[in-house]
Amino acid sequence: MTHRPIIADYMATDLVTLPPEMEINRATAILLEKGYSGAPVVNGARKLVGVLSKKDCLRAALNASYYQEWGGSVADYMSSDVETLDADIDLVPAAERFLESNYRRFPVMREGRLVGQISRADLLRAISEQWKADRHG
Repeated sequence: MTHRPIIADYMATDLVTLPPEMEINRATAILLEKGYSGAPVVNGARKLVGVLSKKDCLRAALNASYYQEWGGSVADYMSSDVETLDADIDLVPAAERFLESNYRRFPVMREGRLVGQISRADLLRAISEQWKADRHG
C-alpha cells in the first residue's frame, strides 16, 4: 500500500515563532526581515497561544503614529482565536480549509503541539506534485 500524502509531508518545520511578551516593534522587524506574512506565537511551555500577522503589525504601527511611539507586546496585537490544521490530514481536506478561509497559512498541530506551518503555496506545490505523480507513475 502506498503512503497517502498528508500535511506533515509538505509543511515547513523550521519556524520563526514569537513569544507573547516580545515588544511589537521587534516582532514587526522580524517579520519584515524574514519576508513572512505572519508567525505563530508560543508561550514558555511551547504552547500555541496566537498568531501575529503583518496586518496586526500594521494596526500597531498605525496606533504608534497616533501616539508618536511604539508600544505594547505581541500579545496586545496577535489573534488568539487561531485556526489550525492537524499534521496527519490529507491534502484535499486541507485545500478545502484554505478555500473556506482568508488565511494564507495555518499552524500545524500534532497531539496538541505546534509541529509546523503550511502555506497556500506549500499546499499548491504538494497537490501539483501528486497530480504529476499520479499521471506519470
